[in-house]
Amino acid sequence: MNLSIVIPVYNEVKNIGEIIKRVQSTKLAKEIIIVDDGSKDGTRDALQNLTGQKTVRVILHERNQGKGAAVVTGLRAAKGDVLLIQDADLEYDPRDYPTLLRPIEEGLADVVYGSRFLGAPHRVTMFWHMVANRLLTFMTNILYNTILTDMETGYKVFRREVIDGMTIRAKRFDFEPEFTAKVLKRKYRIFEVPISFNPRDYSQGKKIKLKDAFEAVWTLLKYRFVD
Repeated sequence: MNLSIVIPVYNEVKNIGEIIKRVQSTKLAKEIIIVDDGSKDGTRDALQNLTGQKTVRVILHERNQGKGAAVVTGLRAAKGDVLLIQDADLEYDPRDYPTLLRPIEEGLADVVYGSRFLGAPHRVTMFWHMVANRLLTFMTNILYNTILTDMETGYKVFRREVIDGMTIRAKRFDFEPEFTAKVLKRKYRIFEVPISFNPRDYSQGKKIKLKDAFEAVWTLLKYRFVD
């Protein structure tokens, strides 16, 4: 199984070196694709030091387009049989990769979501952010007749054939609901596994905002009835 890790990056100069180190330490990735989405804080300078590494590919967006656009660029460039999305902000721990990959390796799943709400260790913070995530997941379950616990998770792993022929239009944080809606409508087998989680708050650079929750609601409604 050839694993491609896709890392969307925007203004993460403080974290980019550490997340690459953590991903590489798992020794599971055949390739690491970093898509810089128009960073302006020195991230691009830091990425220049990685371009010579054998397993690392760096793709640059000339202007900031949003996380969804960066993820789509990375997925299109990936060559692996299995694709894993990894945020660069250190909230998600690459040491969870074996847990995330196991249902696919055992032939039980086409898609695996790492759930922050299944009892794994996590930092205690941001109550209302958790409430918004739970409400969006509840809405997903109603609209698509499923029992997810964490639709908005950043850890999504899937076989390549899941996105073959799938058009993703999301540009920002609406990637999560759009991808989820299309996977559910196509009846792919989804597993959830518990993951650890170390969220940062807005003072530490968290980028998702309240308006993104409203956009997620619209995305879930829209793709319930269109493709």
